[in-house]
Amino acid sequence: MPARTHTRTHRPSTDAVEVRLPWWAVTLPALAFAVLLLLIVEPGQAHADTGAPVIGRLVERILALLAG
Repeated sequence: MPARTHTRTHRPSTDAVEVRLPWWAVTLPALAFAVLLLLIVEPGQAHADTGAPVIGRLVERILALLAG
């Protein structure tokens, strides 16, 4: 009785690896890097007692960067 031979299905080569990331996997680290960079850009202007809160200044800088 002849034995059946199994035909191989066409599979992509295992040498190439394709990785698909969601949009936030690139955007969130880039945004975090930008925020940290903004915090250290002008260390000479850091004061112990400031009138504006840190978050307010950060938002103002982000808006200034986006506007111009």
